[in-house]
Amino acid sequence: MAKEATHGGRSASPSHLNRIMPLSSLQLGQSTPLPASPDEAVLDRVPNPHADTDYLARFTAPEFTSICPVTGQPDFATLVIDYVPGPWLVESKSLKLYLGSFRNHGAFHEDCTVAIGKRLAALLEPRWLRIGGYWYPRGGIPIDVFWQTGAPPADLWLPDQGVAPYRGRG
Repeated sequence: MAKEATHGGRSASPSHLNRIMPLSSLQLGQSTPLPASPDEAVLDRVPNPHADTDYLARFTAPEFTSICPVTGQPDFATLVIDYVPGPWLVESKSLKLYLGSFRNHGAFHEDCTVAIGKRLAALLEPRWLRIGGYWYPRGGIPIDVFWQTGAPPADLWLPDQGVAPYRGRG
């Protein structure tokens, strides 16, 4: 039996996110340009070989960037995405391209952080997911944004996200 993966695309509708595709259709191993926007980015998912086990998978993006929708100035953050996979894993190259697609996207910190969490939750159907957006100060105020799908599973080893709170020089 051939291995299959699903390919999540531009729409967040469940029918679009659940198309079954052969593994050869993944972006992994192919030359793939950076998408122009998050709406154009494709997220790939692959079957979880340990779907019967609760474990934590973590992605850290220490150089996440987006654009302020008002000033057009760049915003910078460290994103930490933790999830307990259900039937699916996110394919890491597609996640990298999706996150990179925010580079020229105008949105507030809260919108970027929560939209990423919601899109991943819709695609992956995880047992649990959280995202922490640790944004660098703009106008002298750091903004940290946190979103999760609910309570984590009992007895899950859940390490701290490892991003120190912002400390000014005062």
